[in-house]
Amino acid sequence: MSIVSKDEPALVPQEFAVRRRWLFPSALIHELDADARGSDRRPRRTARDWAVDVVCFLLAALFGAMAAQSLRHETGLPHSVAVLDVTLGVLACAAVWLRRRWPVGFAVAMVVAGFLSDTAGGASMVALFTLAVHRPFRYVAWIGGADLALIPLFYWLRPDPGLPYLADVTFTVLLTVSVIGWGMFVRSKRQLMLSLRDRARRAETEALLRAERAQRLAREAIAREMHDVLAHRLTLLSVHAGALEFRPDAPREEIARAAGVIRESAHEALQDLREIIGVLRAGEADDAAGGRPQPTLAALDALVTESREAGMKVNLDQRVADPAAVPASVGRTAYRIAQETLTNARKHAPGAEVTVQVCGAPGAGLTITVRNPAPASDVPPVPGSGQGLIGLTERATLAGGRLEHGPTADGGFEVRGWLPWGGG
Repeated sequence: MSIVSKDEPALVPQEFAVRRRWLFPSALIHELDADARGSDRRPRRTARDWAVDVVCFLLAALFGAMAAQSLRHETGLPHSVAVLDVTLGVLACAAVWLRRRWPVGFAVAMVVAGFLSDTAGGASMVALFTLAVHRPFRYVAWIGGADLALIPLFYWLRPDPGLPYLADVTFTVLLTVSVIGWGMFVRSKRQLMLSLRDRARRAETEALLRAERAQRLAREAIAREMHDVLAHRLTLLSVHAGALEFRPDAPREEIARAAGVIRESAHEALQDLREIIGVLRAGEADDAAGGRPQPTLAALDALVTESREAGMKVNLDQRVADPAAVPASVGRTAYRIAQETLTNARKHAPGAEVTVQVCGAPGAGLTITVRNPAPASDVPPVPGSGQGLIGLTERATLAGGRLEHGPTADGGFEVRGWLPWGGG
């Protein structure tokens, strides 16, 4: 278990569709592709589309051939009507290849052709299935309803000599309703996949917004800390300058010492001012931290002691000779990195020994590394979105450094930060 919980990657249907394009209908891929959706270009058939179109054509031709054989058994059917029936059936089977381009027009034409020609019945079923797949229910209701209404009239005018009238009507109505229902089921599955795509995109957008908000909050927190430190330095500068103003006859040594303090305070205040530029400071006051001194690297020992008293196993490897010599802004950032990672280790890897290592020197920078091995047993997931590391990364970046984090080879987790430490 790592220090910070990591969100599982969301299922993105369009990525799978791109990798297995031939398995998906072209219309679905067209909807999943954001660039293609905005164009008027008709999607090209995939291998699956060709296979389905061939099967639909063969089914329409098979039903048409069976109907053509039954024409010879119809009594009183004129030869011209039989020729017209077969001709319309052949044209209807050929029109099956146009079903994807004009599903509504094809379905309307097949309703008329199916009423005039028994051999066009298979193509009429294919048309209703295509309409139910590619168009909303209102089209299916009107066109499918018209086709169902014409079935009793068709068998009244041209009864099947081999079956009773009621059996013919019942079988054809059930077949038509089944074909329409099958098409609507296929459409619902496609709509479900599109809704999953939309949900994945919304989740991605929300994650980006949360990350931006975490960065903004981190900037605001850093700005508040910098403001407090800057105000403290300016106050000291004002006090020493006021002492010189009211004690112009002070000994030369005191004046030199006060001037040195003023120079040093002004230098540090300018450094803090450079850091605070560009960082937005929140308008509301921070009641939790207001008025309290900000921790630096010298307070790291107290933080580790506090964690140990809370039951954690913490090993501190402090390799900085004089923590008090580290610049306040750098030490403060390092302290926050250690504080956040220790908190996450306590939540996500309880019982594991955490190692905190701090090393560096003026000119080389300050490096802080916090790592923990995998916990001895499975740990229940802890609610959290990993915003802590986002804030730490933003804090380190604003300080001119960098922060890296990720799992280790033994299943643990490591956070490694580097902060600039100018030469003395």
